[in-house]
Amino acid sequence: MADIKRAQSHDETLLRLMTEYEVPIRRMCCVYLRDEDLAADAVQETFLRAYTALDRFRGESSEKTWLMRIAVNVCHSMRRTGWMKFVDRRVTLDKLPEPAVQADYGFTELTLDIMRLPQKLIDVVLLHDYQGFTVREAGEMLGIPYQTVTSRLKKAHQLLRISLEGGTQE
Repeated sequence: MADIKRAQSHDETLLRLMTEYEVPIRRMCCVYLRDEDLAADAVQETFLRAYTALDRFRGESSEKTWLMRIAVNVCHSMRRTGWMKFVDRRVTLDKLPEPAVQADYGFTELTLDIMRLPQKLIDVVLLHDYQGFTVREAGEMLGIPYQTVTSRLKKAHQLLRISLEGGTQE
């Protein structure tokens, strides 16, 4: 009987997590993987992994931080597979899930410039600037020191500033 109640509790928790965090996770995965279908697969895998690990979630971070860490790991795993060599990773902005507020032209250009950055810079920009995590939280999710996150953010911001001022990224 206790197993049935625990399963029901897990199901309810998973539904709540999916309702609350599916869109931000999907947007992050879509930009990260640059493929809408792979992003959908990554989101499913993220919630599957979260469901199986619910008993091990200790609450040392927020649920969003925990889920984003799982999503980042899923995306990293997917990018390491040989399949990624054969995927057209040129995502257009119309393929991304709709943001809560309609973006203006400058935001669209900025998003395209972010997608052109090296992946290690995209990681920190997505987590810190786009998802609003602190430098420390982004470091925890990526498994790198917060000082590294800070230096990568600085480099990314420099490249984006150059690009937005009419130059080209290095």
